Amino acid sequence: MNKKITIYSENPFYDKSLKTRHMKATIFKMVTLSSLLFSLGFLIFFLSDIVIKGLPAFQQTYIQVDVTYNEKTVKSTRKAVNKEYRRLVSRSWLRTIPQQVIDNPNLMNTKIKLWILADDQVDQYLKGHHHNLKPKYIQSVDNLVKNNATKLRFNIIFFTRGDSKIPEYAGIKSAVIGSILTLIVTMVVAFPIAVMTAIYLEEFAADNLWTQFIEININNLAAIPSILFGLLGLAVFINLFGLPRSSPLVGGLTLAIMTLPIIIISSRAALRSVPDNIRQAGYGLGLTKIQVVKDHVFPLAFPGVMTGSIIGLAQAMGETAPLIIIGMVAFIPDSPNSIMQAATVMPAQIFTWAGMPERAYVEKTAAGIMVLLTILISLNAMAIYLRKKFEVKW
Repeated sequence: MNKKITIYSENPFYDKSLKTRHMKATIFKMVTLSSLLFSLGFLIFFLSDIVIKGLPAFQQTYIQVDVTYNEKTVKSTRKAVNKEYRRLVSRSWLRTIPQQVIDNPNLMNTKIKLWILADDQVDQYLKGHHHNLKPKYIQSVDNLVKNNATKLRFNIIFFTRGDSKIPEYAGIKSAVIGSILTLIVTMVVAFPIAVMTAIYLEEFAADNLWTQFIEININNLAAIPSILFGLLGLAVFINLFGLPRSSPLVGGLTLAIMTLPIIIISSRAALRSVPDNIRQAGYGLGLTKIQVVKDHVFPLAFPGVMTGSIIGLAQAMGETAPLIIIGMVAFIPDSPNSIMQAATVMPAQIFTWAGMPERAYVEKTAAGIMVLLTILISLNAMAIYLRKKFEVKW
């Protein structure tokens, strides 16, 4: 039996613009999808470029040569190695010869074949990168390669040494310790102040012009450029209070001010997510407002508070501009032992390496970015894990 098919164009209620609207919706969907794919492609390209450039930094070249220990070579360390290989050996290693003799006096008047840290130009040549080796030194390196007297080892120096003007001896240890000390100061200062402020504004403060003024300023502080916090830290903590420049104490206080609005806003959102039934039940049992907040509301909101705090900490760890203003971009070869000593942080160290002319610093810059991204991703993953694990669904 044939059924009558309705032709929409002949239907008096048919909207003639429907086809056009469907086409526009399809085009809009394709544009948004293209934007997403473009962003994803750029992210993959960016990460791939960082990984390709950074992976070689985790290996370092060593060469095997004869080292002579005597009074002459202890005074003039470059003479400890045969003239043919003097330009191929790292100056940083040669400078350790006097200390080696002090630690082991039996080395005096001996000649030993040792694996020695190679110069950065040799390292770049063997890795196939741009280098400035002269032809005669290239011939010497090729001879070492033929004699199996070169090898690539895991670059433990990158993780156990601080910054250095000698590329092959530069590491990220001092920057990591400086970052840890700075972030400890940041969280010790920012977390209690921000959480208490959020509790007061959300649970105790009356809705009046004063609290509205405070809320507006908190939201504005979360949106202003981070470099302004650096200027504030320079003017207040260094110039006014006289705290030591480039110290983790000043850096931590500066980042604490910057992180406060983020933790306050996230903590208020976490407190607001707790149902009012919890509060009303507490009041019904005769509890005071402080008891209700302390024993019931805040414990339930704590996972959200921690999540926001970790995200704020991760953002603070990636900041460079405010720390440059207060001097934490200085050359720091040794790790700080306290929050009052001069220090640098990982973003500032990466910024410094990026401006160095030697080719070896390019791969160290990329490797530093990889380490920093790994830490930031780990912090964000921890925040997600804590939120999922302790989240209470109502």
